[in-house]
Amino acid sequence: MNHQVTWLEEGCTFDAADGETVLDAAVRAGVMLPSECCFGACGTCRVKLLSGAVRYDEMPPGLSEQETAEGYALACQARAASALVVSTDRPLASPVPAARHSASVVALEHAADRVVKLTLAIDGQERIAFRPGQYMHVHLGEAGVRSFSMASSPNEATVAFHIRRIEGGYFTDGRLATLAVGDTLDVELPLGGFGYHEEDYRPIVMIATGTGIAPLYAMLGELLADADRPPIALFWGGRTPQDLYLHDTLAALAAQHDDFDYTPVLSRAGASWTGARGYVQQAVSAQFPDLSEHAVYACGSPDMIASAKRAFAELGVSARYFYADGFTFQQATSDVQA
Repeated sequence: MNHQVTWLEEGCTFDAADGETVLDAAVRAGVMLPSECCFGACGTCRVKLLSGAVRYDEMPPGLSEQETAEGYALACQARAASALVVSTDRPLASPVPAARHSASVVALEHAADRVVKLTLAIDGQERIAFRPGQYMHVHLGEAGVRSFSMASSPNEATVAFHIRRIEGGYFTDGRLATLAVGDTLDVELPLGGFGYHEEDYRPIVMIATGTGIAPLYAMLGELLADADRPPIALFWGGRTPQDLYLHDTLAALAAQHDDFDYTPVLSRAGASWTGARGYVQQAVSAQFPDLSEHAVYACGSPDMIASAKRAFAELGVSARYFYADGFTFQQATSDVQA
């Protein structure tokens, strides 16, 4: 009897025959589930069972009783006992629970033509706790919420955000333009499971477009302060030089750290541009023809992330080590920037 297995993140399905491991069934179907040792020790093939049940001939050493109780399984040893829906997502725990707060505007700066740097103080908090990579909701009553990633270091008195103005956007093109120092916002933070996976300890490739640089910039602040870190290569894409509003800052960081490399990429570069041209994912592929040992952190438009995921899979990136935070922008009263 066959059981249908659905991989949530990839939106694909395949059949597992009776007695066949989930990983073997995936390989037979040409589906590249994350895997490494294939005998249940390393945990690379760990998946979350969103629905369905599995069985084991013997419990694998790489899966704890607690993980089993929480619904995790190792695909290389688990045999489907029913139809399955599995997830390979590995969200990180938040350092503190999310909570609603009143936030005061401390500063508003024009970082680029259509990008504003908004700095907030959270009322009642001398040090603002979050994990770099997390985001904040701005609650706007009947207009819903807007989401923005932290772009500064945690545990400081203020927190910064890079907000792209979207024409017709309720908050980014309306409310934001009227904000002044001292005004207050109804916010909720910290939110989200994106961030640096220290347990991987692999060379890091960071890739961003536009204000997708915000969470990666926050992550860089902590990573570069730690001497015991893997090498980092950051690729940031924009259309014109004006879009790369942190270019000088990132270039200075690259000059200070031998194991941090920064590559700016322009898709509409003029004749005077001497840097990389084209799409940012293409620049990564040109510099790293083999990504099998790397962890990738991608932030920006969903189209860029989807394209990068496809391209990097061909270069050896395991789905387990591809982490993404997609930013979406919608018009009028429902623009969302995460």
